[in-house]
Amino acid sequence: MNDVGGGASGLEAVLQLAPEEFVRKMEPYEKVLVDLKDLLYEGSWDRIGTDLLNARDDKPHVYRLSHAIERDLKAIERLKAYEARHHVSLSELLKARK
Repeated sequence: MNDVGGGASGLEAVLQLAPEEFVRKMEPYEKVLVDLKDLLYEGSWDRIGTDLLNARDDKPHVYRLSHAIERDLKAIERLKAYEARHHVSLSELLKARK
């Protein structure tokens, strides 16, 4: 999801979106991260984040998610923050859209 304006204020604007709007604006790779979180990491953002850091640092890891590790780490923080702020599951919201 491109947070228009970038920086903290751009992130804050994204975090204020209604769940339906947030999900609609998610980038395809962000949707993949949500799916992989559930499929490979037992629904844990922390576990997927740790695995990305391990892959980046050439340590043992479960799955190499992409070559855009830094992008994915930023996306995970944004997605995790959104879920926490709105007390929602992006996994459930995405399933409801299918």
